[in-house]
Formats: sequence, structure tokens, C-alpha cells
Amino acid sequence: MSTTNIKYSESVKRLEEILENIDRYDVGIDELAELVKEATALIKNCRSLLKNTEQSVQESLSALEED
Repeated sequence: MSTTNIKYSESVKRLEEILENIDRYDVGIDELAELVKEATALIKNCRSLLKNTEQSVQESLSALEED
């Protein structure tokens, strides 16, 4: 799954699915490695989206202060 252009809520939902799969099933080492890679990419995506949102909010608030 590519994390490019995936929404925050979709990333979180997929992370929850990955955790459930790991918790519920006897996941083989190869599948576990792939799930961890995917989860890592999703977490990076979430962090990036949060950082961009924070920056956007700060810019908006700064614009209000200038008026």
C-alpha cells in the first residue's frame, strides 16, 4: 500500500488493522516484516500530515494577528 496522498484517518484505520492482525493471528515472520514496513510508512505519513497541518494553522493564526 502506497502512503502517498492517503488521508490521516485512512492511515490510522490501516494501522489499527495491522495491529489487530498482529494481535489476533499467528503471523509468519515474512508477513510480520511486511506489516512492520507498512506500519512504519503509515506512521511517517501521519507525522508528515500532522506537521503540515500544524504549519498551516500557525500560518493562518499569524495572518489573523497581522490584520
